[in-house]
Amino acid sequence: MGYDMTMISPPTSIDAMQDLLRSGDYIPDRSLSTVLFLAIKMGRPILLEGEAGVGKTEIAKVLASTLNRSLIRLQCYEGLDVSSAVYEWNYAAQMMAIRLSEAEGGVDRTKLEQDIFSERYLVRRPLLQALTPDVAGPPVLLIDELDRTDEAFEAYLLEILSDFQVTIPEFGTVKAPHPPIVILTSNRTREIHDALKRRCLYHWVDYPNAERELEILRAKAPKSPEKLSREIVSFVQAIRKQDLFKVPGVAETLDWATALVELDAVALDPTLVSDTLGVLLKYQDDIQKMQGSAVKAMLDEVKSAANAVRI
Repeated sequence: MGYDMTMISPPTSIDAMQDLLRSGDYIPDRSLSTVLFLAIKMGRPILLEGEAGVGKTEIAKVLASTLNRSLIRLQCYEGLDVSSAVYEWNYAAQMMAIRLSEAEGGVDRTKLEQDIFSERYLVRRPLLQALTPDVAGPPVLLIDELDRTDEAFEAYLLEILSDFQVTIPEFGTVKAPHPPIVILTSNRTREIHDALKRRCLYHWVDYPNAERELEILRAKAPKSPEKLSREIVSFVQAIRKQDLFKVPGVAETLDWATALVELDAVALDPTLVSDTLGVLLKYQDDIQKMQGSAVKAMLDEVKSAANAVRI
């Protein structure tokens, strides 16, 4: 992704933060805008928790885009370690340098050690990249799905999130001249440790209400007819009240709207809904539960509720 060199200053008020996010087609509630404003103002990381698909990752992407900053993303997974997340040495190049020095004879081991553990051989991974100066301003660092890692990696993050620095034994301490904008996300498959939470501001990203979800749909799926959009939102709002293994998030709402537009739909009907439930729901048991009469009954309710959705 390319960026120009224009420095864009962060918002100076909560209203300005809301306007900034909306300019990137992200429709926030005021509480989210408030905590984002404070996180940037105070130079603190922010931990966003919520169900999968509610838009946590998108927040970081929109901030990077609207502030014209680099987005550095660390996708977490089980077994993530320092060499993948922070740094490693280019061992092949180091070995070649050692062999060349030995072949030349008269090796100064102290000088050689200083040389092979220099910037030239350092491979910067996402966390170290985020501490590197950037002409466009401090980058947005997204540490995505932190709950997938283990507690040992969380502990390693404490120095980075407290002092925005990394200590490399062979190289020294690398400290960011200006703190990056740090956003951590968690789907809460496990609890994040208190020591890490204390270093962050916190916000729970919930499913939007009907009015806000309709506004999101209008922004993100503008080709969807108004009547169809209202019915989609009402149906999704209703289905989230059902006893399902995994209710659909905003991401699924947008995918469903896009799919229905591709099918030239202008309104929902039982057959159309049944045929496309696999876009909205991701588990067979949930799809089975919503088939047949359940869909028809819910649609009857939706048809009347859709007209009541207002912004």
